[in-house]
Amino acid sequence: MNRYLKKSIIAMAVGTAIAGLSFQAQATNGYFSHGYGTKAKGMGGAGVALPQDSLAAATNPAGMVRVGNRWDVGAEIFVPDREATTYWGNNAAPNATTYDGNGSGYGESWFLIPEVGYNRMINNNLSAGVSIFGNGGMNTTWNGPIFSQGTNPTQNTGIDLAQLFISPTLSFKADDRNSFGISMNIVYQRIKVEGITDFGGISSNAAALSDRGYDSSYGVGFRIGWIGDLTDTVSAGFTYQPKTKMSRFDKYSGLFAEQGKFDIPSNFALGVSWKATPKMTLALDVEKINYKDIKSIANLNTGFSGGSLGTNTGPGFGWNNMTIFKLGVNFQMNKNLEIRAGWNHGDQPIPNSETLFNVLAPATVEDHLTLGFTQKMGDGELSGYYMHAFNNTVNGTGVVAFPGAQNAGGANIGMSQNAFGITYGKKY
Repeated sequence: MNRYLKKSIIAMAVGTAIAGLSFQAQATNGYFSHGYGTKAKGMGGAGVALPQDSLAAATNPAGMVRVGNRWDVGAEIFVPDREATTYWGNNAAPNATTYDGNGSGYGESWFLIPEVGYNRMINNNLSAGVSIFGNGGMNTTWNGPIFSQGTNPTQNTGIDLAQLFISPTLSFKADDRNSFGISMNIVYQRIKVEGITDFGGISSNAAALSDRGYDSSYGVGFRIGWIGDLTDTVSAGFTYQPKTKMSRFDKYSGLFAEQGKFDIPSNFALGVSWKATPKMTLALDVEKINYKDIKSIANLNTGFSGGSLGTNTGPGFGWNNMTIFKLGVNFQMNKNLEIRAGWNHGDQPIPNSETLFNVLAPATVEDHLTLGFTQKMGDGELSGYYMHAFNNTVNGTGVVAFPGAQNAGGANIGMSQNAFGITYGKKY
């Protein structure tokens, strides 16, 4: 591939990724994606010890030196199915109202999420590359004024959070069995919140609470990783990403704790892969996401008694940390076709006592099943995957105080998901 064509592909891919931000929203393992790269996504997200393409840096940067010279360009269609029932005084009719959170079209009911990777071997033991991907997000558009109690019957309620990572990566082989890598994460995120103006009475800045349009935030962090071949058929890996500090969402400084801070939580993962037969490889990852690192995510909202919205102790989403298990299998059907399957499980992070505010972010799914394939096409390859996250409902344990209301409120929230992805990749 000539230099001009390489530059053109990268420029086009970056532009596509940034344009796709308008529609990127995932909430699978909390608000993180269940995996990164179409091949890994087809295996339940497992890939810490099994790099397969130039999106490997999103999972473990140590894998890039193992995938060689290649580029990958792809996209995913993500389709969440969200539901919520809110109630005042108790959870029985006529006090209960059920809302449809699936929107009416593109950007509300289904989302396009691009991904791009490029890697180049500088020598036999050192590579440089870049992976561009959506880390995750939250999106709801409820067809009613959930928090206004009818004061504005035409007001929809919702949130739209999207995160884009651009990760330049260096990866090297220390010897024949061990590789290491480091990625610099250049992060852009944006958010829009609407329909919660009735919380103005407990906000530290009611003018920066709701219905302010999109606001942007930026940050720089890093991820490190290691992969080691324990035997000729078994490899292990480890990766760690510390908390990424982001600039504040100034337009929503009266909503999120610490005057609009919405940092990205630290996370780490261990993985193992086993080439069980010449045609079959198994992979298992265990990942920990420390949502409790982030006050705007972890502060309790029960009773809205922790302080005013936007302050250091103000209400958040009340999320717990998550531990996620990812199990996948890859089978070589013939010289041109590979098939994959996977399972991903993590106990959802929302306590039953915290459901009311989480109507905005009902990240309740726990179990995902995936299928995938790669078909060689000339000197390139086409990969695809499908994911289904099973419906899971979190029922509120009782009612909590609601600002400005004589009654108390609560909610039951639920979600299921489907996703389809396709990527074209090529070694050069």
